[in-house]
Amino acid sequence: MKLSKQVPLNALRVFEAVARLGSFTRAGEELGMTQTAVSYQIKLLEENIGEPLFLRRPRQISLTDAGEQLQPKVTEAFSLLNEAMAEARGDVQSTLLINTIATFASHWLARHLGSFQLAHPAIAVRLSTSETLIDFTREPVDVAIRSGTGDWRGLSADRLMETDFSPMLSPKLAESVGGIHRPEDLLKLPIIGPSDPWWHQWLAAAGVETRGLETRPRSQYGSQTFEASAAVAGQGVAILTPAFYGDELAQGRLYQPFEMTCRDGRGYWLVYAEGRRNVPKIKAFRNWILNEIKGDETLKPQYPISGA
Repeated sequence: MKLSKQVPLNALRVFEAVARLGSFTRAGEELGMTQTAVSYQIKLLEENIGEPLFLRRPRQISLTDAGEQLQPKVTEAFSLLNEAMAEARGDVQSTLLINTIATFASHWLARHLGSFQLAHPAIAVRLSTSETLIDFTREPVDVAIRSGTGDWRGLSADRLMETDFSPMLSPKLAESVGGIHRPEDLLKLPIIGPSDPWWHQWLAAAGVETRGLETRPRSQYGSQTFEASAAVAGQGVAILTPAFYGDELAQGRLYQPFEMTCRDGRGYWLVYAEGRRNVPKIKAFRNWILNEIKGDETLKPQYPISGA
């Protein structure tokens, strides 16, 4: 791509909005411009570059290869400009918007976030939780923490931790069947989330036939946090990440009958838009959380792992 010496900032600002929103009309509404004016600015930019940036179809547009190459750097550039303007105005405090899974928020992040704020007092933090993927192009989120394999298109992903899992239940529930002595004994009790693939993997690794799970009520709790609460209440056996429930295990509210844990190749990841990796507040949070997790001994597995 060939760019003239004069950078067309206004056209680039329009391009960023269209690429982010996926619509000329919505970009015009955000920028206070007519659709015709938006189209004109995109045309000027395409003439400046010498290549089309969007594929225009009825009721749909998409980025060309040239547009895909340009978008992350333009997004990063405007983010840095906004940060610089805020500092120049003396508005040194910025807000970091974090969206995360409820389990990770309640069992790790909320317990450690204070150290980030002590290290970066000029950065305010706003935390929200959801179990669905965040669309960074449409929602005002800086970083998200998600479970998966880390291959989300258009996003940078840093692995935070593996997800180990093992059955856990209340000690009283275990006593109700004379104790849990063999993995097969777990099937004498209600299973929380029997359709969860973790159950099939763990039982198979323990040498237990899993066909019986298919006939069990397919209860869905939505997150480990709710499943753990149900297990503490004696409603059944849940399959959980032991590192998240050290307090419950130490207090005798939960019981992990077998040392063996499994892994399925998934983990918790810090994700953010590729073009925003150098935004100061995102960079500061990334460095902090990677170092904090690296030094957290409670997240290191204490027992043998199968399927790692």
